Amino acid sequence: MSWPSLRSSEWILVGFFAYITAISPLFRDRPHLSYQPAVALAGVLALFSALARFQHSLGAKAIGIVRDWLPIPLTLMAFREMELFLTSSYARAYESAWIRWDDLLLRTWHLRGLIEYAGKIIPFYLELCYLLVYGVGAFCVVVLYVRGQRGEVNRFWSIYLVGTLAAYALFPCFPSQPPRIAFPAVGAPSVTTWVRELNMSILRHATIHSGVFPSAHVSSAFSCAWGMFLVLPERRRFGWGLLLYAFSVSVATIYGRYHYAADVVAGFGISLVAGIVCIAMAERHGS
Repeated sequence: MSWPSLRSSEWILVGFFAYITAISPLFRDRPHLSYQPAVALAGVLALFSALARFQHSLGAKAIGIVRDWLPIPLTLMAFREMELFLTSSYARAYESAWIRWDDLLLRTWHLRGLIEYAGKIIPFYLELCYLLVYGVGAFCVVVLYVRGQRGEVNRFWSIYLVGTLAAYALFPCFPSQPPRIAFPAVGAPSVTTWVRELNMSILRHATIHSGVFPSAHVSSAFSCAWGMFLVLPERRRFGWGLLLYAFSVSVATIYGRYHYAADVVAGFGISLVAGIVCIAMAERHGS
């Protein structure tokens, strides 16, 4: 019996869950980590295999659409899986080094003062950009659907997933706390908006606490930009718009004390490598 044909984006997800399963024995000090990654990997493999087989015998278009959107819940599942690597204590060795960059940016170079100079306008914009990261991947798929280029969805997801999941893959190696928790008095925003309160509520109730390095918010936002440059080369305004948006997210994560500047630099670097690799592979295959 032949193995069902999976999309490249699906293989990337399988590879990530396989990687997490493989490294789990190396983290015996994580109290919540047990057999769960192996179960997740088996479930993802079974799901993709079933969908690939059924698409040839049942409603091909309907199942194809399901596969177009499936990376969204599975990326969320991958994110939540990182909470299994939650450590029992934080030495804060990483954070103590990273906070120096933040203090330099926010206080010495007056980044916080510049952002707050006009009152709530820029802080509101930055917090809104941070909030919208959760839906930017779906937005890009909608754009492809509307433009009649559904065939490019898999290529978009491939570059998005490489950039996003590569950031997740490093979380277990860098147990850390965000600056708003580890150093609440350093560079804290003096302007509060309802969007910030919503972001803080989401982070209190729905985020993970295993680590913040590198910033997956930043890597995923930039990966969306690289992805749209790849799949819509004739409509570069989408790529440039997302690039501006990703830069805004980067500033928002530092200003809002959601991430350290080091997290942002690492997240951008990961997305850049992912973008270069995926675009080079696409050009090599003539797509």
